[in-house]
Amino acid sequence: MQKMNKKELQTALNERNGWQVWWRLLRPHTLTASFIPVFVGTMIAAIDGSFHVGLFVAMLLASILIQAATNMFNEYYDYVRGLDNEQSIGIGGAIVRDGIPPKKVLGLAIAFFLVSMLLGVYISASTSWWIALIGLISMGVGYLYTGGPLPIAYTPLGELVSGFFMGPVIIGISYFIQAGFVHEDVWWISIPVGIFIGAILLANNIRDRVGDAENGRKTLAILFGHKGAVLFLGFLFGLAYLLTGLYILLGILPIWSLIVVLSMKKARDAVHVFSTQHNNPLQMLPAMKYTAQTNTFYGFLLGISLLLQYLIPFTI
Repeated sequence: MQKMNKKELQTALNERNGWQVWWRLLRPHTLTASFIPVFVGTMIAAIDGSFHVGLFVAMLLASILIQAATNMFNEYYDYVRGLDNEQSIGIGGAIVRDGIPPKKVLGLAIAFFLVSMLLGVYISASTSWWIALIGLISMGVGYLYTGGPLPIAYTPLGELVSGFFMGPVIIGISYFIQAGFVHEDVWWISIPVGIFIGAILLANNIRDRVGDAENGRKTLAILFGHKGAVLFLGFLFGLAYLLTGLYILLGILPIWSLIVVLSMKKARDAVHVFSTQHNNPLQMLPAMKYTAQTNTFYGFLLGISLLLQYLIPFTI
């Protein structure tokens, strides 16, 4: 890809100044990866007759803050390690293009962690102090994702770790704080959600594959190559939808959950764009967007289907 100066790149990426600089720092289109699991876990609990508004709001805010902080740690450590520069095509850029001081980004991430800890104290005091331990582990993983001597994001385990902690773990906690226990169906339902969240990271790594390889990363996209990684992304999408259909047949999910098929077009669009673009990160950005939208639409529709089952019970 031909190099652009900073202003040209900001124009190509539709990056604006002012408050939008700080908004981009949060990487807002990825934050649904923390909203969706809390929403789904809470809706499953509601079907089972347990719903506490205060705990739902606290869990939602804590999850969003932890993810936003993780995004900021990513921004900071990629800059410190020299992986980000003005030519980097990605959802970051607050430091290298917008000029936010690196220490301010790091300080804001720590502040978000501290606020999420206060919310965790409220949740734990209202439910169980085991939640505090799980929350601390999750924050530690959030930091080590791009911090520490061997960042998780630089290894083939990034998709698995992010999918597990932001899928089954968050859904399990969200259900537990409402109901006081977690039954087997909750874990089954959490698997497709975790797959879609892991797919967001895989899409990011497909886009950054060439640059990441030059900087010594060993992500799945690098190990599989572009074509193999796109095929694997398509496999993950198909697996998540297949599991959803199976759960409906088994009665784990209600018949209302068939509405999640409306999200399939975004998954197909993501695979199509990645399949036709190989070496241009800028032209692969729409595929990133479609992947994130697949997670958002699937999770939102799944949560809506559970809410419909709560309001209008339907059995075959």
